[in-house]
Amino acid sequence: MAAEARHQLTGPRRDEADAPVAAPSTVLLAPAEGARDEPVRFTAHGCWYPSADPYGAQVAFVCDRGGVPQLWTGPVDGGEAHLLDAGPDPVSEVAWSPDGRWIAYTTRPGGGEHSRVLCVRPDGTGRRVLAGAEPGTSAYLGCWLHDGSAVAVTVAAPAEGTGHAPGESAPGEAEPADPSAVGLPAGWRDRDGRAVLLGGAHHGDVAPAVRPPTVLLPDGTASRPATHARYDDLFTGAAVRPADGALLDGTAVDGAYRDGILLDGTPSDTTRLDGTLTGTAPTGPGPEGPTVRAGNGLAAYLVDPDGVAAPALVAVERTAATLRICDVSRDGRLAVLRRGPRNRREAVVVRLSDLGTAAAVPVADGDPWIGAFSPDGRRLWLRSDVDREFAALLAADLAPDGSVTRLSVAAERDGVDLELLTVDPEGRGAFLAWNDGGLSELEFRPLADAPDALSASGAPGLPGVPGAPEMPAPSDAPNDLAAPATPATPGAPDTPDVGEGTGDPNGPRSVVAAGRGVALPHEVATRVAPAGTGGAAVIALSGSQRRPGVWWLPGAGEPLRTPWSSRDEEAVPPGRLPTRPVRHRFTARDGTPLSGWYYRAPGRGPHRPAPCVIHLHGGPEEQERPVLDPLYHELLGRGFDVFAPDVRGSSGHGRTFVDADLGTGRFAAIQDVADCAAHAVLAGPADPARLGVMGRSYGGYLVMASLVWHPELFRTGVAVCGMSDLQTFFAGTEPWIAESAAHKYGHPERDRELLRSLSPLHRIDALRVPVLAVHGEHDTNVPPGESEQFVRAARDRGIPAELLTLRDEGHDFQRADNRRHFRRTAADWLERHLVGGGGGTAPFGHGEE
Repeated sequence: MAAEARHQLTGPRRDEADAPVAAPSTVLLAPAEGARDEPVRFTAHGCWYPSADPYGAQVAFVCDRGGVPQLWTGPVDGGEAHLLDAGPDPVSEVAWSPDGRWIAYTTRPGGGEHSRVLCVRPDGTGRRVLAGAEPGTSAYLGCWLHDGSAVAVTVAAPAEGTGHAPGESAPGEAEPADPSAVGLPAGWRDRDGRAVLLGGAHHGDVAPAVRPPTVLLPDGTASRPATHARYDDLFTGAAVRPADGALLDGTAVDGAYRDGILLDGTPSDTTRLDGTLTGTAPTGPGPEGPTVRAGNGLAAYLVDPDGVAAPALVAVERTAATLRICDVSRDGRLAVLRRGPRNRREAVVVRLSDLGTAAAVPVADGDPWIGAFSPDGRRLWLRSDVDREFAALLAADLAPDGSVTRLSVAAERDGVDLELLTVDPEGRGAFLAWNDGGLSELEFRPLADAPDALSASGAPGLPGVPGAPEMPAPSDAPNDLAAPATPATPGAPDTPDVGEGTGDPNGPRSVVAAGRGVALPHEVATRVAPAGTGGAAVIALSGSQRRPGVWWLPGAGEPLRTPWSSRDEEAVPPGRLPTRPVRHRFTARDGTPLSGWYYRAPGRGPHRPAPCVIHLHGGPEEQERPVLDPLYHELLGRGFDVFAPDVRGSSGHGRTFVDADLGTGRFAAIQDVADCAAHAVLAGPADPARLGVMGRSYGGYLVMASLVWHPELFRTGVAVCGMSDLQTFFAGTEPWIAESAAHKYGHPERDRELLRSLSPLHRIDALRVPVLAVHGEHDTNVPPGESEQFVRAARDRGIPAELLTLRDEGHDFQRADNRRHFRRTAADWLERHLVGGGGGTAPFGHGEE
């Protein structure tokens, strides 16, 4: 790290008193690595989230071969893997330091939703908690500084009245789902109806983007998204002013405003849309009681893993949905953070000298690593969907103070999302992973430094703005990323894509690394991490025929499966191969295009009707991908077809489709479920008399909603971690989740009636069929009370309903025994209510996952 950046870690910062949570404290732990002579079981297992050492020889990764996701290391080209942390807490993220001395990783104590950041030396010694050790707090990883001297962490303050371990209730504390148990956070009503965060601004907060930036398109024209609803929501104030006191569009300002509050913390007498002054105190709770748990926000720090220097505060969000440091420039001047609720993410450039906000640009949802600086810090590469339907690679040229002087499109594909951006350690090239209808295509492209260009006045200039310098269009810039991404390798088979139920997703996908094509063996890339220099990388892959694994891509040649990743033939027990899904495209009753993946039960004739389970993913912004799901394999082994669609609100189909379920659009998403079932019957062929519906998280909500909106359509439903009442969900969930969810579902105060009308619990009298609810006991994302109250209400009305609570699990089920128990229970339930019987032999035995 440069001297300036290192200096940031040597003393207290003037803003630390304003942080919503105290700086994290390092807690030393005993070593927990597995025995070096421990036999490695190469049975079916998954490996994912790789991070390579600086030489590209060793890889740290997450693996569940021991029954729970744990931290392992292994060589890329041979030899055995070793368990580095044998603790029982699931591991979710891994990052090897650039100097090779430390491996940072995130765990979830007790399997719950609160997480901690730990680090350990590659030999297993020095294990310690860096953040999240304080009771009630939660922490997650950011980036490493480029010299490895510090790692970024984000710490979430505990919700008001907490301070106990995840999943445990404090003495005398009411259930989280009880609205009377929670208070209204300060600033909750301090909104004008257009902003997307639920609280007001506070001293030290990261400033939002407030005006859409001008984007230089590949044809050389400039565009500013002045009318897009997404940006009308975001850009409601004045930007943080540059040093010359003018906004980027040239407008002079005499202060920096955010929702009527100056960034120095003093109020301004501006009027909200409801007629009240922003400087006035917020009103009290509404007549129906508090609507959200109080929380004090997020704080992002740089932490020295050696514990020599005190943590350095970088940014504060008092009422935040997310905050993550994605990169710090090599000279230590600037940091780029990802902030904001889902569907409204921003990349914010912060000056580390004074913690001032220099610029902010809307970025895409999905993978949190949304950008990185060029080596000289004068250009910022971003994965963004600003002013476009699909995410692309943008190049933001930066002035010395970090403000954006030009934003240009560097690489894009028509109708395809850029879903992963990984810049190599030298900053001279990047791996781009494109999502084409759920299938991944990757390429490696060279990156160019920003040109030297300032406006005639010496201030940053923008193309299309008077006084901006004449600059060549990206297509004319040598070695710049101007043209659309290189297409797949010529001659590679096209991905099967059908409209009426035929086709196959298998076939080589392509990576273009330094001008060479490399065929990938499986359909979906979930992570790409540099492994040394020269375009080498480790790639996490999933597919319909295998468990998640890690491949090594050397500087030349084709990707090679790492020896500690399971082989394709080990994906499932012998006797039955995984089923390849078929992509279907069809339309909803209102003409909206829909799609999904259909899995046909083995051994069944092409036209023989079969019992079918409609499976709905979570999010809503997730996307169904053609990857091996043990749940689907279980259901297929019981003789069920499975149809897994993307209803409106899903990602991968453009911004308009993602936003199509906002507000009252959610009623149309519920109607999409019925249209998907109709398509499965017409094109599956699914048996219309033996349809079931199943889903997790938001998909669990859709299950409950479908059963009460379409009571005669399905014979039964399985709702996993779903919301039954959106009002009690807001009252019980984590504060930062409420911040993010309000944009998607509705404001818990202003939109009370909408939330009530969308809540399945308030239509429970329409329920006609049996329902199984499943929940993790430590789920603080969607509290278990959401399932409990739905099951209780169904039973009160004489409808068969059961609840399966999984111990030591949160919102995601991580432990092999629990996942196996869940699959068996769900399959038994569906078998009993769709075909009779139940309790059949599972495709996976006790020792297999």
